Amino acid sequence: MTIILDDSLSREQLYPFTATRHVADIRIGILTIREKWALLNARKNSHIDENIVTVPANILPSIENIDAILASIKAGNLLADDENIKSINHPWDIFLLNAWAIKKDVELITDGRKSQPLSSTNKAISPENIFIEEGAKVEHSIINAATGPVYIGRNAEVMEGCIIRGPFCLGEGATLKMGSKIYGATTVGPYCVAGGEIKNSVMFAHSNKAHDGYLGDSVIGEWCNLGGGTTTSNIKNTAGGVRVWDNKSKVYIEIGLKCGLLMGDYSRAAINTAFNTGTVVGICCNIFGDSFPPKFVNDFTWGKERYIFEKAIQDIINWKKLKGEIISEQEKKILKQLYNQ
Repeated sequence: MTIILDDSLSREQLYPFTATRHVADIRIGILTIREKWALLNARKNSHIDENIVTVPANILPSIENIDAILASIKAGNLLADDENIKSINHPWDIFLLNAWAIKKDVELITDGRKSQPLSSTNKAISPENIFIEEGAKVEHSIINAATGPVYIGRNAEVMEGCIIRGPFCLGEGATLKMGSKIYGATTVGPYCVAGGEIKNSVMFAHSNKAHDGYLGDSVIGEWCNLGGGTTTSNIKNTAGGVRVWDNKSKVYIEIGLKCGLLMGDYSRAAINTAFNTGTVVGICCNIFGDSFPPKFVNDFTWGKERYIFEKAIQDIINWKKLKGEIISEQEKKILKQLYNQ
């Protein structure tokens, strides 16, 4: 079966994460949505036929719901969220549904496979819910997987003294720094570096929150960096509803009681930055100053000014060098288009 993932109806409302990527390339749980579909379609032999099916890219597939999704779409029915079929319709849905997504991705990835052994230097609760890929290092840490599965990716490292409560994913090549405190449901994506206190948050890939500070109910895109001491507020002092910038309607809308930081790709924050509840940071921003950043920071903001495009690209090049990567011509093209809008 050929599956076409269509993001035309959901792309605008998932800003800032869709400014630089297709909706299907959003990471939630362990995998991106595209990776979930690829694995499921490869494993479900009954789906290999001559049909071409167009699926909304914001639908989250799993082993349990793929048949229902495809049958419903073939019948021409609209899909509504229920216990088994979920979709991300706003950027905050990424952290709201992350617990569900981690559990479903663990089932998909580990089906029929055996975990690498957990070192005896660690203290584990419900170790049967911990899966460690080849090459991963986990030593002298406390892991509670009774509250949800814990997945440690290939060649990832959990340094000494970390305290982890599932559901949790540490992606391929990622690092959890010494003494980190992790509450579920948290995803630290491939080649990210994470430390301090993190709760119910998703870091896509190649991003850093390497030092102390709190990150809660948040989503961080790719190639971002949060300076030491950077902290997010995820609940208002009044315990009232949180209002977040909605890019589709161009107004702030109330979304519930909790939301921290939603940060687009290539953005960075200086040391000791304090983000207000429900802050949205666009693409390629450099956040610094002596006061709280605005609740909405537009693309290519440098402090309180407009980022010079050539400097923005050079800064990205510098950051990518730190992880042995280079910026592609396609990335430059996308960023130039955004800059000119």
